[in-house]
Amino acid sequence: MKARLGYTLATSLALLAGLAGCSPAAQEAGTAPAAEVVRAHAQTEATQSGKTDFAVVVEGIAPTAPTRLLATAALGGLEVYDLQGKRQATVTAGEVAGVDVSYGFALGDQPTTVVAALDATHNSLRLFTMDGDKPVEAGARAIPLGFAVEGVCLFHYDLDDALYAVVVGDGGEIDQQMIYANADGKLDARQVRRVNLPSKLKQCTADRHGNLYVAEQAVGVWHLDGDPEADLSARLVDAPRLGHLGKKVEGVAVYDGGKGSQWLLAADSAEGRINVYDRADHDTYLGSFQVGTAASGTAVAEPGPLFATSAAQEGYAHGLLLVSDEDGGANHQVVSMADVAKALNLPAGTPQDPRAVAKPPLPTVTALVETVPVASYGDAADDPAIWAHPTDPAKSLIVATDKKAGMAVYDMQGKLLQFRADGKMNNTDLRDGFALGGKQVTLVTASDRTHKSVAIYRLDPDKRELVDVADGIQATGMADPYGLCMYRSAKTAKTYVFINTGDGLMRQWELLDAGDSRVRIRQVREFHLASQAEGCVADDDAGALYVGEEDVALWRMSAEPDGGDAMTAVDRVADNKALKDDLEGVGIYDLGGGRGYIVVSSQGNNTYAVYRRDGDHAYLGSFAAVADGARGIDGISETDGLDVTSRNLGPGFEHGAMIAQDGRNVLPTQNQNYKYVPWESIAKALKLEMR
Repeated sequence: MKARLGYTLATSLALLAGLAGCSPAAQEAGTAPAAEVVRAHAQTEATQSGKTDFAVVVEGIAPTAPTRLLATAALGGLEVYDLQGKRQATVTAGEVAGVDVSYGFALGDQPTTVVAALDATHNSLRLFTMDGDKPVEAGARAIPLGFAVEGVCLFHYDLDDALYAVVVGDGGEIDQQMIYANADGKLDARQVRRVNLPSKLKQCTADRHGNLYVAEQAVGVWHLDGDPEADLSARLVDAPRLGHLGKKVEGVAVYDGGKGSQWLLAADSAEGRINVYDRADHDTYLGSFQVGTAASGTAVAEPGPLFATSAAQEGYAHGLLLVSDEDGGANHQVVSMADVAKALNLPAGTPQDPRAVAKPPLPTVTALVETVPVASYGDAADDPAIWAHPTDPAKSLIVATDKKAGMAVYDMQGKLLQFRADGKMNNTDLRDGFALGGKQVTLVTASDRTHKSVAIYRLDPDKRELVDVADGIQATGMADPYGLCMYRSAKTAKTYVFINTGDGLMRQWELLDAGDSRVRIRQVREFHLASQAEGCVADDDAGALYVGEEDVALWRMSAEPDGGDAMTAVDRVADNKALKDDLEGVGIYDLGGGRGYIVVSSQGNNTYAVYRRDGDHAYLGSFAAVADGARGIDGISETDGLDVTSRNLGPGFEHGAMIAQDGRNVLPTQNQNYKYVPWESIAKALKLEMR
């Protein structure tokens, strides 16, 4: 079950009443105290074109390489300056409207500095790498964006170690692209997602944790979640007239001076000042300052786009701030961040090197295959089951649900082979070896919410399709049959199906040959969990049932019909920081001899927890499934259902796989689907065994 939370535009605007009620800037114009003027140490020469908007600091990669400033010059391309503001070079790059820089991108197994620039003539994104002091075009192509571009920001996201470009536009567009290296070693990008705000955006900025800030010129500064697998969760940081901003905000920048000195800076252009906010304290307003030009000390009348760094430079022990001053001379003012901190009586913190490579917070894997999207919109795909072909692994199949419409069968390349529009099928499972009409068949069941029943099918391995074999509607007597799993007893060779509901009720039925190649159910057991459960899996060899009580724990109990109500917690959400409710899909990887692993989707943080199947079910670690830009397959998020097998499923999946529902299918944004992750990747990530 999903809970998608986030502020809508209307909600955030409504919350501004609170901003206005406690904000000094909400008083009548002219009552705010005068901001202290911080004089720049240097300024760049005016661009040769007489136009500029953005500038960035580019750190040298080699120890002796000098730091350079890189500025946009409209039709003049890009211009390179030293720290004293002297022009060093010009670079043809089209009509450059925006620029940003990022470090540590793996290109040819070497950490590379990437520069992104916007070409306003063709409204495209162009990608460069640094060759000494100068950017050199390294893109496979100019990436078309399809809207009037304004600004670009890059961020190297720490979870998946991926590089993202966010481009903002004149019509309120926010377009996120994943940058990757193609087979030829050239830089390219794929759209991850696009969203819109109502009016013109000027600049964006982001940190490695995916905190994305966007300046909507006439509305204010927004904080968004830059993780493409997360909800955008838009939150309004500040707004003109009601907060601490005047009529127009032109620029935003993040400053990272370590703990206690992590700030957001916003150019309050109409008021001629720059606001500072505490990013570690919900972007609380800390104060404002003006920038005096290096040439005369006169305050910059309308500060534009900003760039900040805490990296120490000669003459700038705590880094520097670049402030666009197009109206004052088509240049950029170079301001000491130590001077800014002093003016606001704030600690400048500790210099941070933007070139430092951050270790991902947990192991990651990527999917090798994804299915075509389900036909239904919204939260529709839910639960898969894996069928391994006994003689030709490449012909293995994935059976899965569209919980708004029916049942689907996919091949190992993700192609849809069959869809049965049989109703709202929530969860599914299967078992081989069911005796039906004198033959051994693969039986597939699903929780049918339309008919409040157990849907029952036979999997035809030759036609590669599901055949309905239910002896009429097999009613559950439940108000809303929800989670489902199957069990084949090693003691009796009988086959069972479990279904639970949203209130914790769980029932068990035996599946019986009703004659005429039909199957019926007979209830054999009922028990209750304290709250909502969905995901479950049965260990046929051990006679154990594992059930995820979504907000509470993963439970182990007997799968036999006379097993009683006793439950043991494998793990509790409250006891393991790696878990975040809801606990959803559950699967078992069989190593033989009762050994193996239990995999559980921790939906609240888009991760997967792994436990030992035997013994005390020790927690072995968690992993995340992230995007593969070259393949164009996004990560896996908000997983409801999953299945795991150690059986050979063909090329790429010789050691089995995890098949998981992807609740937010991006790269680009489409309806939900299912992703196939080789077990070999998971085993390597967590140092596990494979069969």
